[in-house]
Amino acid sequence: MKIRKDDTVIVLAGKDKGKTGKVLKAMPKEGRVIVEGVNVQTKHQKQTQKAAAEIKHQEGPIDISNVMYYDTKEKAPTRIGYKIENGKKVRVSKKTGAVID
Repeated sequence: MKIRKDDTVIVLAGKDKGKTGKVLKAMPKEGRVIVEGVNVQTKHQKQTQKAAAEIKHQEGPIDISNVMYYDTKEKAPTRIGYKIENGKKVRVSKKTGAVID
């Protein structure tokens, strides 16, 4: 999976199309990511002895195919490729050729 935690991504499809946000969690086995402020779901928390009842809003997972890496310097979405530099595998922006990490 080419997208990692703390990457900035843009949503390509769905109800939040066009929104950008930071990846909070990447789940490579499921092929999903959780993006800050995207796919916000409502959860009803039952009352317990310690905590009162409340309605929580939290981000749900979104499929990896519906997001794309967003280059903050270029201000545009870009695909990611890999390149070997100094014996290490690094991620590279396909649009600009710049090293991402």
